[in-house]
Amino acid sequence: MRLELTKRGDYAVRAMVALASAPPGALLSVPRMADQMGIPVRFLPQVMGDLARAGLVSSAPGRAGGYRLARAASEISLLDVVEAVEGDSRRRTCILRGVPCGLDGTTCAVHDPFFAAQDAMLAQLSGADLAAIARARAAPIGD
Repeated sequence: MRLELTKRGDYAVRAMVALASAPPGALLSVPRMADQMGIPVRFLPQVMGDLARAGLVSSAPGRAGGYRLARAASEISLLDVVEAVEGDSRRRTCILRGVPCGLDGTTCAVHDPFFAAQDAMLAQLSGADLAAIARARAAPIGD
C-alpha cells in the first residue's frame, strides 16, 4: 500500500511551504517559488489558482505582485493544502468490492481496519500545520 500525491498535490505542498517559509506578509512570485522549490513554472499558476479558490493564498497582481498566505501558517494544515488541489481525501469505495461500502447495510470484512487507518492518516495530515513544516525545513540537519 502506498500514499502518493499527484504532481498537482506535490507542487501545492511545495509552494505552500515556500510561502510559509517567507517573512510574514511577503509576496512571492510564481517564478521565484518555482525556482526555490523545484516546481515547473508552467504548472504553478494553475496550482496557485486552486489554492486561491480554497482561500489558502491571496494574490497581488502586477510586476511586483505575487502570492502570500491568506491566513497564518499555523492555521493551515497539510490536509487543507492537499484537499484544495486534489479534492476530498476520504475514500468512499470499498477496498474489496469497488463500490461504496455499506450501501446495502453491510460492510466488507476489511472495512473497519482500512477506514480506521484512513482516519488516522487524515488526522495526521490535519494536525500538521505549515508553520511547523516550515520550521522543520529551516532547521539544520541533526536538530
